[in-house]
Amino acid sequence: MPNRLADAASPYLIQHADNPVDWWEWTPDAFAEARRSGRPVLLSVGYAACHWCHVMAHESFEDDATSAVMNELFVNIKVDREERPDIDQIYMAALQQLGVPGGWPMTLFLDAEGAPFWGGTYFPKEARYGQPAFTDVLKTMANAYASGDPRIATNREALLHRLRERARPEGRVVIGANELDDVATRILGIMDPEHGGLKGAPKFPNTPFLELLWRAYERTGRERFRNEALHALDAMSEGGIYDHIGGGYSRYSVDDRWLVPHFEKMLYDNAQLLDLLSLAFVETHEPLFRVRAEETVAWLQREMLVEDGATAGFAASLDADSEGHEGRYYVWTLKQLLEALGAADAEFFARHYDITPFGNWEGVSIPNRLKEVERSGADEIRLAMLRDKLLAARSKRVPPGRDDKVLADWNGLMIAALTRAGGRLDRPEWLGLAKRAFAFVVEHMSRGDRLGHSYRQGKLVLPGLSSDYAAMAGAALALHEATGEEAYLARAIAWMQALEAHHAGPDGGYYLTADDAGELILRPDATQDDAVTNPNALAARVLSHLAALTGDAHWRARLDRLFDGLLPRAAPQLYSHAGLLNALDTRLRSPEIVVIGAAGDPAAEALWEAARRLPLIDAVLQRIESAAGLPADHPAAAKVLAAAQPSAFLCIDAACSLPVTEASQLAALLRTSPAG
Repeated sequence: MPNRLADAASPYLIQHADNPVDWWEWTPDAFAEARRSGRPVLLSVGYAACHWCHVMAHESFEDDATSAVMNELFVNIKVDREERPDIDQIYMAALQQLGVPGGWPMTLFLDAEGAPFWGGTYFPKEARYGQPAFTDVLKTMANAYASGDPRIATNREALLHRLRERARPEGRVVIGANELDDVATRILGIMDPEHGGLKGAPKFPNTPFLELLWRAYERTGRERFRNEALHALDAMSEGGIYDHIGGGYSRYSVDDRWLVPHFEKMLYDNAQLLDLLSLAFVETHEPLFRVRAEETVAWLQREMLVEDGATAGFAASLDADSEGHEGRYYVWTLKQLLEALGAADAEFFARHYDITPFGNWEGVSIPNRLKEVERSGADEIRLAMLRDKLLAARSKRVPPGRDDKVLADWNGLMIAALTRAGGRLDRPEWLGLAKRAFAFVVEHMSRGDRLGHSYRQGKLVLPGLSSDYAAMAGAALALHEATGEEAYLARAIAWMQALEAHHAGPDGGYYLTADDAGELILRPDATQDDAVTNPNALAARVLSHLAALTGDAHWRARLDRLFDGLLPRAAPQLYSHAGLLNALDTRLRSPEIVVIGAAGDPAAEALWEAARRLPLIDAVLQRIESAAGLPADHPAAAKVLAAAQPSAFLCIDAACSLPVTEASQLAALLRTSPAG
């Protein structure tokens, strides 16, 4: 019979509904049962696309003997880290305090009040490679708990103390442009000069670092900062981490040259990379970046839409596994290539994509273009046709599982990326895709001005997290800047007001969880980046844009209070706060492009389209019909009054350029001082 997880909203939890484990969701009833029975809690955290989560599930959670031990000795709680990142964040921090690097599956042992006392990640069913058997771990922990082993209480109290304390240096911390340049310079020292990205393995895209380098280039003009970011984007776009047949990027590469991916595909990675790819193209006009952006959006439309009438959100992820094997859906043999393409085309394709007789990974081949092979324009056209044939052949395989829950924060990142990339690459249909996803979140995941976090098949997980408000407000502002529709600006303001009302912390930052969320052992408020930029950093960028768009000094004052509170916490570990440093760069420079001219005027339209294609990473775009549309104290106000025809201004750090009236002149402003 199915266990309690059969009624869950999360596809990951539903995957465990037929386990013989007597699973509970994270509910007060589960902890009440622990208190009633005198048993400790076994907390298992994972997610649907996680390969080692599946391995542990197959070995232990589907095994009757192991499950019997779990059911006898523990109250077992299963959590989807994507559905409940607040729980994941708390207990991952506890695991790291125990000296365990962390990862998923995450296995924690808790008392009946939710306080952790020991844990680890993946435990094998049988002892091997220096790891104890899972059942031995279970029995040891249960016996220690039942016998009142003093180490349990000592661990618990020490962990709770460390989780609740905040490292905050005394006095005010000043971090300015010089410090940002210094961090960027130090990052150059850990970049891989041969393969791109950070040195070593595994290799993650680490988009906040790439963005930090790009911003340093914008501030200083030093091309090496930009070139290192471009090198990383180029290498991962040619490597096996990119799906050359179907589009989209995997979560990371297990090797140091981007060849072998961990095959799961996450929405958030592709959102962040899409933004950077479109930026890289308008900076360099290198076709690779445009092609990868277009292929990634094609994958998004083909495989990731969760449609409901006129609206369509984006699914969270695709699994790494199919038919019980990691990557089986994505790899090829020469025999499969011959069957799909015929001898001549198979030989041609294999030469260009590294498909070899003995494979480049575990006897099979991961398509990649890491080897230098000369290709003509005709070759590229032929290869594109062959990729279409292989995609059709691949579609007949058993596909990896799709986690089709819609997460508000990840959707917000993708909506904003599609909006900006559509403007940069002149793909207006991407704006339509972004608007449909935005409408999906508003229709299915909002209750008044409050947001939920996760939605699937009519089930909404409430209340939302600070990441949901910050990312969706950012998406609303991107849509407002692209369309001029005031409804998007109003929605962004309402969500930021809800964020302030329910998530504001005493130090100027925001708690991840709302003030009316369920009880946890603490309210997580981490400021460090995870795989996604930290919610406080996302919120800071929204506050900066709101200050520019509305002229309301309240937003800038709130932004400064956030930095005053959080920069002291970030100062000891600047590398892990790249997102916050990127937001600080926006605050310090405040890049803004103002286009003046009536809608429909050809000159004004040309200026607007040119503005959307400028290679600026985080500029505020404003389009107004006359000087009356700007606040009186805006640095461009006086110059706007003098402009007798459609004009554009570039403003940086409260100083604006002289007006330009030709679209071709707008890009030249980036190479001159805006304070003309």
